[in-house]
Amino acid sequence: MRPLHLQRYLITGILTVVPLWITFIVFRFIASLLAEFGSPMIGTVFGWIGSEFPRLMPLLGERWLINIIGFVATLLILYLIGWIANRVIGQRLFAAFDALMERIPLVHSIYGGTKKLMAMLQSKPNGTQRVVLIDFPSPGLKSVGFVTRVFDDADGRQLASVYVPTTPNPTGGYLEIVPTDQLIATDWSVDQAMAFILSVGAVAPESAFPSLKLPARAP
Repeated sequence: MRPLHLQRYLITGILTVVPLWITFIVFRFIASLLAEFGSPMIGTVFGWIGSEFPRLMPLLGERWLINIIGFVATLLILYLIGWIANRVIGQRLFAAFDALMERIPLVHSIYGGTKKLMAMLQSKPNGTQRVVLIDFPSPGLKSVGFVTRVFDDADGRQLASVYVPTTPNPTGGYLEIVPTDQLIATDWSVDQAMAFILSVGAVAPESAFPSLKLPARAP
């Protein structure tokens, strides 16, 4: 086999495997979070079953089985919570739960702030696109950010608070205060932007990438 063919086939193999590898990493990250949430509960149930049926104990002690069932159980619980939240009685229960959380010191700041962030990401702020690009972490480099609020400073200049998530784990990130005239608007939805971040840029919206030229400032 000639070196040129070897190089071409090797590059083709890499380009074929990389999307699968990134998909696997993202899925493994999400699955591990869901499994970690449900595993303690499943482990407790398996412990009870093992005490009643000792012959099943070797199988019930397998970590992979606990993780799989924990993953499935978490999905079912999330679905059930969503179903209840869309019912009148569920809305009343969650309203009562929110009121209880608001009375707990420190907890209400974290819980309330996170809930407001999730609510804000579902709607567009007045006059500003939700998903934007900003100069971060340095001028000339661009990062995807979510506008969470638009406000004015003491001089009347309009500013935006922009959350810049990290990749591939968007639960961590940075909060930047950026003048609105330095925001680069996109027509991406929040779902499209999250797919772009989770896939480390491999999954991009079909729409054209926005121009990276900053708008001219008013004199």
